[in-house]
Amino acid sequence: MAEQNDIEKVIIIGSGPAGHAAAVYAARADLSPLMFEGFMAGGVAAGGQLTTTTEVENYPGFPAGISGPELMDQMREQSVRFGTRIKTETADSVDLSKRPFTVTVGSSTYTAETLIVATGATARRLGLAGEDKYWQRGMSACAVCDGALPIFRNKPLVVIGGGDSACEEASYLAKFGSTVTLLVRRDVLRASKAMQKRVFDNPKIEVMWNTNALEVLGDGKLLNQVRVKNNKTGEEQVLDAGGLFYAIGHEPNTAFLEGQLATDEAGYVITEGKTTATTVPGVFACGDVQDKVYRQAITAAGTGCMAALEAERFLADRE
Repeated sequence: MAEQNDIEKVIIIGSGPAGHAAAVYAARADLSPLMFEGFMAGGVAAGGQLTTTTEVENYPGFPAGISGPELMDQMREQSVRFGTRIKTETADSVDLSKRPFTVTVGSSTYTAETLIVATGATARRLGLAGEDKYWQRGMSACAVCDGALPIFRNKPLVVIGGGDSACEEASYLAKFGSTVTLLVRRDVLRASKAMQKRVFDNPKIEVMWNTNALEVLGDGKLLNQVRVKNNKTGEEQVLDAGGLFYAIGHEPNTAFLEGQLATDEAGYVITEGKTTATTVPGVFACGDVQDKVYRQAITAAGTGCMAALEAERFLADRE
């Protein structure tokens, strides 16, 4: 039988910038939030995607930059300082059919008057040979996050993907790399006509059609080549590459919700207007779990703040 706990005012599921911003605001509002930061949830450590990033240069307040893990450690410390209680466990399921809501974690159940979902989204990877060795050592899934780093400047860069995101990332990287090669597994792009035009009109971008990446190669410290194969002719070649960027989409971490919140066709939680309110009153979603456009630490933190303020108002209106 599951262990029952006292009713919480706020439970936060997730521990990236959105979750910790929500925790700081909720704790300072004397809501004593309980956070489940996850234990390798979605294959990522507590702290979310930033824990897989080396240098973060675009988060305000750190003019010299900061490592992703260090930034998340500082956010966690700030949450705890103001009274957030953090459990390094992964929420298995939730029951949103009635308030207080129920969160099941292993053999324990927790109840809460409000729930903040901040579970993020996980970048899709291809599992190429050498990927584990060179991830964040020349490989990334976010050009906007990492493309301006010194290690990528004036280097030949490679992007994998054929949709709008791939075209946008290739165009962005063309500002920094010497050249950009876009690997497309088919003979057409799925991107909109406008995004295709941006790629085709950029002299620094070359499209390799019908091409799959097979392996990433390097000097043991940094990636410097990508082995590719033409899936029509079978011909293989090795491309020089100072950086490889995946642009093949993200998976929002919403499986544990079991369809109890409305999502879009890609699985991102739908929020109401310019708020973090979901289709269930008292449940709020913030960060990348509801944002497929920006996916930045700073925008995630902003929506975490919004979620905490909205949860506080929700509780005040029902007192």
